[in-house]
Amino acid sequence: MNHGKYGLAVCLSAALSLITAPAWAENIRIGIGHQSMVTNTVSGGVVLEKLGLIEKYLPKDGKYADADYDIVFKDYDSGPPITNQMMAGKLDFGVMGDYPLIVNGAKFQQSGRAQSRFIAITGYNREGTGNGIVVPVDSDAQSLQDLAGKSISTPVGSAAWGMTLKALRDEGLFDKITIVNQSPPVGAANIAAGKIDAHADFCPWSEIMEFRGTGRKIYDGRQAGVPTFHGIVVREDYAKKYPEVVQAVLEATLEAQKWIRDDPMRAAVKVAEWTGVDREVLYLYFSNGGITATDASVKPEWVEAMKYDHQLLQKEKQIPDLDFDAWVDDSYIKKAYAAAGLDYQKAVDSMVEPTPDNPHLEAAQIWFADEGIKSYDSIAAMLKAVGTHDADDINVSYVYDKSSGLKLFGKTAFYVADGTGYAAFMRRDDAREFAGEGSVYSYQQVLKASATAQSAVVVKGAVAAL
Repeated sequence: MNHGKYGLAVCLSAALSLITAPAWAENIRIGIGHQSMVTNTVSGGVVLEKLGLIEKYLPKDGKYADADYDIVFKDYDSGPPITNQMMAGKLDFGVMGDYPLIVNGAKFQQSGRAQSRFIAITGYNREGTGNGIVVPVDSDAQSLQDLAGKSISTPVGSAAWGMTLKALRDEGLFDKITIVNQSPPVGAANIAAGKIDAHADFCPWSEIMEFRGTGRKIYDGRQAGVPTFHGIVVREDYAKKYPEVVQAVLEATLEAQKWIRDDPMRAAVKVAEWTGVDREVLYLYFSNGGITATDASVKPEWVEAMKYDHQLLQKEKQIPDLDFDAWVDDSYIKKAYAAAGLDYQKAVDSMVEPTPDNPHLEAAQIWFADEGIKSYDSIAAMLKAVGTHDADDINVSYVYDKSSGLKLFGKTAFYVADGTGYAAFMRRDDAREFAGEGSVYSYQQVLKASATAQSAVVVKGAVAAL
């Protein structure tokens, strides 16, 4: 049998199918290492994941017309493991704090094989609050000086570790206090069990321990005089190959930040469901006047702060040099701002800073179990409201530090009667300085005074001063 014509037809058909078939679709991984338990990183991690925001901005045309995207989120307790995974080529993006960001850039540059680029901010506190040192709630320690001869645990290499080193040097305690390396969950558990003298950690662990009643803050990061922030790094080779994908991730981050700002209570409730961090703690960070400011722009202040931090890291950890001019790259976030119709330079030039006695903020708030958040124009009014409700009706109260303007839990503040009501303070020393010859009171003491509808200043013996 002659198969010549039949065979020729088959060959022609196969050739035509190869010509007309679509190109093989490229599979593009978007691997993001993040820290869901860290409030300053959620806009670059868990919020993107749970709301499916990246998918909204991914390119679909041009070289991406037939692309398949594989979005992978990997959750970690700290930044160093994320850097390891990025260097191994297993992750493309990393969301981490200022000190781990620096280590990431320095290690990549030292490798000589690949580079990372610092491209955006996910959250910050200009004063440095978010980092803090906590002691067990029944500890006698009220200051760092009280820890001389004792130990502080902290995640070594983190922003909290850097804060601790600076604080000990500033207070002349560097050789008098032992630093122990412990992860955030381990440190918090040891504070609760009274197994460590003190624990230094990054946001929001100090506030978690305060809210749960296991720890008491004796040092706040703002006392170190260095800002704290978290941001995003990306592998340079990935960014050069897929710049539109990098821009998409940053556009999604901008939407996540707006989502938090638009409704802080909603954000606190949802992120609590996703992470296990107490919603009351998250609201302390997300709300107006709260600890976290969400703004993705790369401000000169952050670069200067990292240069300072890098010097400390080189002195204490011998990390490699870092060429900041090459590492910092705001070109992608500029395009993301432009695509969102936002003014990037305006964002760079603006800074959210707490303001004492801020007239644009309520004096106090209560989060009621059934009624949600209610605001009050004075601390005295808030205290009166607390006194008219059962303890089970109230989740938590919030006030503002008179010295810094920072938001804090009502139950952890120190109070001074100021003639018209009360002023609240994060630190007892600040309260004592303000009080002068007057007295300083705890939350329970001012609640007791408020319940009798009399001033703690004029009614001697109504409460016992601290």
